[in-house]
Parts: sequence; C-alpha cells; structure tokens
Amino acid sequence: MSDEARTSPEAATELPARVLALLDASRQSLAALAAAVELAAGRKAELVALFVEDLDLLHSAAFPFSCEVGAQSGLARPLSPKALEASLARQVRRASQALADAVAGREVRHRFQVSRGRVASEALALAGPGDVLVLGKAGLSGQWGVRLGSTSRALILEAPCTVVIWDERLRPSRGPLRLVSDAAPQLSDTALITLAPLFDGVEALPSMGATALVRHLARARSGALLLHRPELARLAEQDPQLLARIPVPIIVVP
Repeated sequence: MSDEARTSPEAATELPARVLALLDASRQSLAALAAAVELAAGRKAELVALFVEDLDLLHSAAFPFSCEVGAQSGLARPLSPKALEASLARQVRRASQALADAVAGREVRHRFQVSRGRVASEALALAGPGDVLVLGKAGLSGQWGVRLGSTSRALILEAPCTVVIWDERLRPSRGPLRLVSDAAPQLSDTALITLAPLFDGVEALPSMGATALVRHLARARSGALLLHRPELARLAEQDPQLLARIPVPIIVVP
C-alpha cells in the first residue's frame, strides 16, 4: 500500500475534494473514467485514477493448478506468477494511457496511482469524506445479496464519501438530480451543494417502493438518481436487481 493510501480520516477532511476513479482493463471502467473526468472538470477537483494490483489474484497464481480462461477463446491456460506480473504491467500501461487520453485537451488536475493489495481496502483507505468515488455499473448487475461482488458491495456501503455508480451505456449528460425523500431537499445537504451545480436542477421524488421507482425512471436517459445509503438498502431488499434496472447513474451518499 502506498503512503498516500494510508491517509487518516482526520487528515482526509483537510484535503481538497477529489474525484477517485477505479481503473482496470474493463470497458465499464473506461466508461466510468469518462464520467469521472466530467465530474472533476465540473467540480474543478483533482482526478485520482487508482489501479490496484489485486493481491488475492497474485496469491492465487502461486498455486500449481492455477489457470486463466480467455475471454474470447474460452481456452484455459496455465497461470504463473511471472505471467500474471507481466499481464498486470501491461494493464497498468493501458490504464495510464487511458487516463492520458481521457484528460487530453481538458484542464483537469490529475494523477495516476498504482497500489498493491485488496481492491476494496485500497480504495477505502484512499477515499476521504469530501471525495467522490466513481464505479462502473456493469459489474454490479447481479443480485444485491451474495451475487453482488464483495468488492463492489463494500465500496458502496462502506465508503466514507459519495459513490457514483455509472452505466457504461450512457454518455455524461445533464438532466435533473433526482432525490428520493419524503422531505423537501435541503440545499444545506453537503451532497447537494457538491453535485447540484452539475445537473439541471434538483427534482424531489416521494419515497416509493422499488417497483414504482423503476417504473418512474424507465424512460429517463439523463441526470441521475441520488439515494442515501439506508434508502438504497431498503429498495435493494425489495428488488435485488435494482442497480441494474435503474437506467441513469446512481449517486449513493452516506
């Protein structure tokens, strides 16, 4: 773990707000990066792209029976620590280049950070209360329960900051910031102060069940949905596929 990733919560509150983007070799990661660049530009915030060399994967490669399956060919081939290290090095180079391409021509302060450890732990250690963490939605389309990846679930439920869950099928576009609440939105709310300028107004939605919410947003193609963590947990208990069914980005705040 890098020294930067060990920043204490107390110190994090003194840091300027950042946009954190988790990078890997996936298509959804690159889509989330594009959204993170837009968000960082809108907030005039620093963009930190984090690539985590997964320690669990590195440990698994040490077993003599380890193998990898080609995504296109479906063929299994032996996986050695040396081959995995080489693969990770290639992924780091691609992620670094993807960041350079994404910010080209944009006035966005940015840096690329590589750490080695468990993905959720590294991301949670880096994030501070004032940051925004951007994740791709494609990996979250499974059930909210055991089928939702432990890494994604930990980041959504435990991050000390706002989490944006981006859908790779969408381009960043303005629209209303929809807030589900029985009470009127409070402009003193930190999340609203931070995010509202990036959208075309705030739209208050009454508290409703998961089915009604999915139906209400079925044709939405812009803006985002803001949920407080307890509200997300309540809705996801009603519909474990909720994250996949909502067609706009979902912003989760503590």
